[in-house]
Amino acid sequence: MDLQTAASIVPLLGWAVHGSVLARRLASARRDPLTGLHTRAGWTTRAEHCIRRHPTAAVLLVDLDHFKTLNDTHGHAAGDAALAATAHRLRAWCGRNGTAGRLGGDEFIAVVQDLAAADLDALTAGLHRPLDYAGRSLPLAASVGVCRFAELPVPLLTDALAAADAAMYAVKGRGRRGSRLSR
Repeated sequence: MDLQTAASIVPLLGWAVHGSVLARRLASARRDPLTGLHTRAGWTTRAEHCIRRHPTAAVLLVDLDHFKTLNDTHGHAAGDAALAATAHRLRAWCGRNGTAGRLGGDEFIAVVQDLAAADLDALTAGLHRPLDYAGRSLPLAASVGVCRFAELPVPLLTDALAAADAAMYAVKGRGRRGSRLSR
């Protein structure tokens, strides 16, 4: 290889390596490091794709109940374990028919292609299953708000999130431990 060819290849290799590093950083920025779930930005992209393709789609907001008490009583490692367990349960429930994400703190989000085909009671039961941690059984509970896109006058993700949020707070207002569809 002559010097002129080598001199033109080196910058190209540098750009290829730089592009690869940036692509990995972007991908990791779209994943929550603790739970492995999508962050809001990564989840939003997938959710918008889902609602365009599936008119029966629904969005869910999940908020862990009494998380601060669990964290304060059993420590931050126990809180992290509770978040990771919740993420695992939500991801498993979504399966190939949806996408789960973590908004931050103890708030999670999901979109499913068809709520009628998903078992919402199974999700609620799974989110209320105790967590085995350090030889103890820690209680877990969550409030779930749901909005079906078909019930919205205009099926926009922001409106669905607002309706699911209102439904979730209605669950919290009636003593938690359950789920509620938006109305």
